[in-house]
Amino acid sequence: MIAPAEPHHSEAATRTILIVDDDRSVADTFARMLKLEGFGVVTALSADAGLAAAQAAPPDAIILDMRMPITNGLQFLRQVRAVSSLTDIPVAIVTGDYFLAEPIQHELRSLGASIRFKPLWLEDLIALAKTLVNMRPA
Repeated sequence: MIAPAEPHHSEAATRTILIVDDDRSVADTFARMLKLEGFGVVTALSADAGLAAAQAAPPDAIILDMRMPITNGLQFLRQVRAVSSLTDIPVAIVTGDYFLAEPIQHELRSLGASIRFKPLWLEDLIALAKTLVNMRPA
């Protein structure tokens, strides 16, 4: 008897990524690309919705837009880190702002976030997602 072949994307299986971005087209595009790689994906179009989703079902990683109305990425990250069940979730900030002030970059990193710049190509997004979920304690 021949054993069934391993799924091509088994390393991503059952790993969930929360995408928080106020731009629906970005959130949808990232979600489609990650789902094709076998990740579970939850999207939120605001920081408030993202925080509620993360608290309801903590994801394995969060990919977060920096520039959002009302609550920006840094403020969202501060809120996430204030919730005990979310403190160890790996977070990547994805932004088109190449001129983030050094104090902001420093605070993002001190809160445990990595920073990536848009545009984020398919290969970069997949590599980022895999790196993030592998950082999450089992």
